[in-house]
Amino acid sequence: MIISKGRVTVGGEVVTDPARDVEAGDDVRVDGSPVGVEAIEVWAVNKPAGVVSTAREPGERPAVVELVESAARLYPVGRLDADSTGLLLLTNDGALANRLTHPRYGVAKTYLARLGKPPTDKDLQRLRRGVELEDGPTAPAEVNRVARQEIEIVLREGRNRQVRRMVEVVGNRVVALKRIGFGPLALGRLASGGARRLSDEEIAQLWKDAES
Repeated sequence: MIISKGRVTVGGEVVTDPARDVEAGDDVRVDGSPVGVEAIEVWAVNKPAGVVSTAREPGERPAVVELVESAARLYPVGRLDADSTGLLLLTNDGALANRLTHPRYGVAKTYLARLGKPPTDKDLQRLRRGVELEDGPTAPAEVNRVARQEIEIVLREGRNRQVRRMVEVVGNRVVALKRIGFGPLALGRLASGGARRLSDEEIAQLWKDAES
């Protein structure tokens, strides 16, 4: 441990107690080099199929953080199934990640779902009202038909494989699922496997959306 080895100093004094309090503004160094606070980063990624929504993957499948060239310790904000594609956010800001995923704040996630067969108007109405899943009823959703076998669905909760399970309840199945929006952000023309760092203005808008 670097502290027990005497490699850490605070205010020029070697620290060997890991419980030592550090105040804001203290000069903390490791091996003589100053330790700074990691800058907040938020990235938008267009996750391809087969990439897992984890910070690291012990198996053979690639992890989504590998798509971003950053030295920051990034973690996914929520999840997308390995088979699903589209917009996924990565950040090192735990407070923002919690706001964006906590059901209390109801941040919208927008998906395009291609179905196995054309849904009926009655099916769409059932999805809009909410359906009964094994872990309880879903909240009302915004659902619109965009093609014969394709729907756009907006959820404000984030259960595991929720879109796929909701569609199964109405006697259909999801053939392909892509997230195209997260709160105020749209996937846009970001290429599959591509990533871009969000601007300060975009991050501020995410906070605003999570507070409304």
